[in-house]
Amino acid sequence: MKKIRKFIQMLGPGLLYAGAAVGVSHLVQSTRAGASYGFDLLWILILANVVKYPFFEFGARYPALTGKSLIEGYRKLGNWAIILFTLLTVSTMFTIQAAVTVVTAGLVSNVLGLHLSAVWVSAIILLVTMMILGYGRYSLLDKLIKWVIVILSLSTLIAVVSAFMKGYHPNAEFVKHFSWDRKLDILFVVAFIGWMPAPIDVSVWQSLWGVAKARELGKRPPLKQSLLDFNIGYIGTAILAVGFLILGAMVMYGSGETLSPSGSVFAGQLISLYTKSIGAWAFPVIAIAAIATMFSTTLTCLDAYPRVMSPLTTFYFPSLQKEKKRIDILSWFWIVIVVSGALSLLLFFQSGMRFMVDLATTLSFLTAPLLAYLNYKVLSDKHLKEELPLWLKYYAIAGILFLSAFAGYFVLLKLGIVQL
Repeated sequence: MKKIRKFIQMLGPGLLYAGAAVGVSHLVQSTRAGASYGFDLLWILILANVVKYPFFEFGARYPALTGKSLIEGYRKLGNWAIILFTLLTVSTMFTIQAAVTVVTAGLVSNVLGLHLSAVWVSAIILLVTMMILGYGRYSLLDKLIKWVIVILSLSTLIAVVSAFMKGYHPNAEFVKHFSWDRKLDILFVVAFIGWMPAPIDVSVWQSLWGVAKARELGKRPPLKQSLLDFNIGYIGTAILAVGFLILGAMVMYGSGETLSPSGSVFAGQLISLYTKSIGAWAFPVIAIAAIATMFSTTLTCLDAYPRVMSPLTTFYFPSLQKEKKRIDILSWFWIVIVVSGALSLLLFFQSGMRFMVDLATTLSFLTAPLLAYLNYKVLSDKHLKEELPLWLKYYAIAGILFLSAFAGYFVLLKLGIVQL
């Protein structure tokens, strides 16, 4: 029992990674993939998880080796790396925060029967999130995520098993297969890969959580322990993504029903995937698990962006580093900025949940090769005493080449240089 308790205490950044990853990419994109194309995109889901693995692993490896975050690693590469990372972060953070918040708002509105606009519900959610972060920061976040992930994992596992027991009966009249000759299908794959299993930005967040975990424990966890924590979170999220795709395929594919772009309507459809598989009695459990999952994603994003932007700001304005009070004010400054930017996007681009999600995921897809390259450069840099294992080095290079080639193809397709 003591060993189990010690093991659970050790878990932290890996499950926070899972809390950030298991959100839009799983509840929305994986479900859409299954509902729209059946099992056609299962291999794409697995490939995305395999290709991106090294770059997220680096987010756990670097703080275990150095006690520093990846942002400090970017500093050691030179000013160009910090400037590039700043530009990539600022170009995506408002859209990502807006996307996860509007999905959460849809779930809350559907379950509680609220008749407020998505912007108002999003504003309330972000206000509550700010209060939680003000109260507990890392330690509270660490405790909450463990329960959320356990509840959602068990619910999804039960729903998938129940769906298999009921059988797979798509109606041939409504069956649609994925095609590389259709532009809309390719656009969906781009959005799907963009956040599967998560944006590569999350590797930087994880490194910051790793530093926070070490501070909380009073010591730096050994590399083996940090990688075990990460692998549990990473493999767990990949399995959950497969579960959501299976639910979408077995319950909605070929049914004639399409997933709504409206957040609240989609939320009802999502919860019905579970209740159709398990039974109506499961509604309250599933509703709580789904809301908790998306709320945890909203919470982790709003915790992460100020953690990222504060040290970036002190890089450009070194005088702000001198007092802890100034750092705390800086952190709250960025929380307010991120919330304001996300709400502004939702206010001015009220085109539905699907538009916001596809915009955020596509931006993440396009920036993925650059972030992957930055992470690889940091872990290959001469300032590290321990070299990357040779297999991991070649693995990362192959991943960068794949992400770059696919992103280049997408850009050429959008510009009309490549024709289908």
